[in-house]
Amino acid sequence: MSWIADRTAAFDSSGIRKVFDLASQLENPVNLSIGQPDFDVPLPIREALIEAVQSGKNGYALTQGMPVLKEALQGRIAADYDHADRDVFVCSGTSGGLVLALFSLVNPGEEVILFDPFFVMYQPLVKLVGGQPVLIDTYPDFRIDLNRVEEAISPRTKLILLNSPANPTGVTANPEEIRGLAELAERHDVALLSDEIYRHFCYDEPFVSPASFNERTIVIDGFSKSYAMTGWRVGFVHGPAEIIDTMVKLQQYSFVCAPQPAQWAAAAALDVDVRGPIADYRRKRDLVYDGLRDRYDLTRPGGAFYAFPKAPWGTGTEFVEAAIAQNLLIIPGNIFSRHDTHFRLSYAAGDDVIERGIELLNAMAGGPRTNG
Repeated sequence: MSWIADRTAAFDSSGIRKVFDLASQLENPVNLSIGQPDFDVPLPIREALIEAVQSGKNGYALTQGMPVLKEALQGRIAADYDHADRDVFVCSGTSGGLVLALFSLVNPGEEVILFDPFFVMYQPLVKLVGGQPVLIDTYPDFRIDLNRVEEAISPRTKLILLNSPANPTGVTANPEEIRGLAELAERHDVALLSDEIYRHFCYDEPFVSPASFNERTIVIDGFSKSYAMTGWRVGFVHGPAEIIDTMVKLQQYSFVCAPQPAQWAAAAALDVDVRGPIADYRRKRDLVYDGLRDRYDLTRPGGAFYAFPKAPWGTGTEFVEAAIAQNLLIIPGNIFSRHDTHFRLSYAAGDDVIERGIELLNAMAGGPRTNG
């Protein structure tokens, strides 16, 4: 249709749509596709939301965030990073923060370095703002090669986008990679944007942020994954005040604010202990890795709640289509990558679902089924 803006061509949902169109035909599928926690929102957070609604906190929030949450976040961030210039604001989910960050930082024609595979939103959003994605291949082990990053930096490079622990691979960058990337960005005067939505889901070593090594790092974080608040749309961004002020200005004319009742609940979430669910996900990670490593080429995930095995035969898409035919729902890797060699599974599911998924995947590893 001639009315549709050209910029919308940056987005193509056909890959995911095809998977879910196939899945819609399944009855009670073994679902290892959903990227959201399977535990409920902790009770104190739900109670705080109800109290906020019942006490009339239902109007527009301040664009930069309600003081009950923003000031609590500012105090914690100041304790973690002794930076003279680091401010914070509350955004409408981490996805909203990502949109605002790219619109605030990237001019048309400027380059943004992404690590392949990448979260599905990254490349389309870079194109939406007129930027040029520069993809750095991290296969087969999904580690960051600092030499390749430095070689990719050009006079047009504006931003490096890091996600660790990562979606879709579950791989966590090690401290040497984090420090090296932070120092590289600083040395070349390139902005560094760190998507830390899975920071609580680190299973083998403590989380490390590039903001520890580069005071101008912009950090995106939120409550969706750690507290199972995916539908509540509360995130936050912290970084240099001039950048934060610009993002707040853009939020005023786009998302307006994050939902006010959910901000009061998020403030309560800051005092909720989620070590129990995190430990449970560490156990689920081990269940998946130990169950598949003998028959699949699989890098051990260090965090998040995803694994990214290589398809043992065919393309990633062909393998996923065969899995769906076996009532198993997983996601083809080419949705997250230039390569169609892997698939993503999420272990944010019950143990019985995970165990059934492992059984089906191991049965499929020997090759596709043939008729007759």
